[in-house]
Amino acid sequence: MREQLTRSDIKKIEEEIEYRKLVVRKEAIEAVKEARAHGDLSENFEYHAAKKDKNKNESRIRYLERMLKTAEIVSDASKEDEVGINNTVTVYFEEDDEEQVFRLVTSIRGNSMKNLISTESPIGKAILGRKAGERVQIKVNDSYSYYIVIKKIENTSEDENDTIRSY
Repeated sequence: MREQLTRSDIKKIEEEIEYRKLVVRKEAIEAVKEARAHGDLSENFEYHAAKKDKNKNESRIRYLERMLKTAEIVSDASKEDEVGINNTVTVYFEEDDEEQVFRLVTSIRGNSMKNLISTESPIGKAILGRKAGERVQIKVNDSYSYYIVIKKIENTSEDENDTIRSY
């Protein structure tokens, strides 16, 4: 499946790739060289740890580059009265008699612990394009669903502190 990314997501990914290639890669190579200089590699923990960190960095670069190659670019623009990417939404959970506020983001930035809900999540899929006041059924699986009411939609911009998830 192709990852849906906004232009801003692509920019953040490109910045991370550049940082990893220009800064992290050099540091990792130096750490491997320094650890190798300590002698016997078969029992050299520092060498094995440095190699592992270097390989992890290279793997992350490949992962991000592959994501960019296969990405589907989506717009984060939405109508004033509709739920769209980067909108802050207040919803009322009927079953729990609770309100919750979260921001709808692309899956690469989704983090439920920070109230960043992915457009690929059940809630995200259900409310995308909906309007304030609508009652929406959230289908979790074939045997369970629940209802929410969209109370408020705020057009918010992306937060520069949003991070790209790791794998």
